[in-house]
Amino acid sequence: MADINTIRTAAGTRTAEIDAGLRAHMNKVYGTMSVGMLLTFLVAWAVGSNPALLSVFRDPATLQPNILGWIVMFAPLAMVFAFGAAINKLSAAGAQLFFYAFASVMGLSLSWIFVAFTGMSIAQVFLITSIAFAGLSLWGYTTKKDISGWGSFLIMGVIGILVASIVNIFLQSPAIMFAVSILGVLIFAGLTAYDTQKIKNDYIQHAAHADTEWLGKAAIMGALNLYLDFINMFMFLLQLFGNRE
Repeated sequence: MADINTIRTAAGTRTAEIDAGLRAHMNKVYGTMSVGMLLTFLVAWAVGSNPALLSVFRDPATLQPNILGWIVMFAPLAMVFAFGAAINKLSAAGAQLFFYAFASVMGLSLSWIFVAFTGMSIAQVFLITSIAFAGLSLWGYTTKKDISGWGSFLIMGVIGILVASIVNIFLQSPAIMFAVSILGVLIFAGLTAYDTQKIKNDYIQHAAHADTEWLGKAAIMGALNLYLDFINMFMFLLQLFGNRE
């Protein structure tokens, strides 16, 4: 009986340690994501509110990108692929620095919204996105339902809307933009819950190994995934509900 009690006590202690570690891990994920969001906002606002700086990337009147603007527009996508390829070679500190650099470049690519949309509508859509993101992420974290099967479907959806968005750069079809925006909101809403559950499950599976280097990089990768979910959901909602200047 004493042995059974000892085993139960040890198991309970280990479970408590994993729970505490998971909370710390998730706090790091959300904290890193929040700093990235702040960097993106500051860079976007600084460039978007300064016509001289904005003119380096876009025509201030038409907001059409120049060559440098096109580079900045697609740079975040290239950086995401580069980050995924290099994550195993980077240290945790290097991965975090890369993420903050990515968030800053993303701010450059989004700076035009401060000219195209009213400040009030940007704030309102940001608030709506924040509330939706928090609810979806909380559900993904707490639900007992296994939603890992959503992954393949959602990634296919992301590829579909990415292709459609690139094609519509040249077509400039309002109908396509509207459809892409609706689908984009739904897809990234699903990804928010999916990514949150995946971050949680990955931590639980690897916590027993006590690999601090892996856990550190996993937190950065998790922050990047949730950051992308938030940014994309925000941009699609802004296209749907934002008031233009």
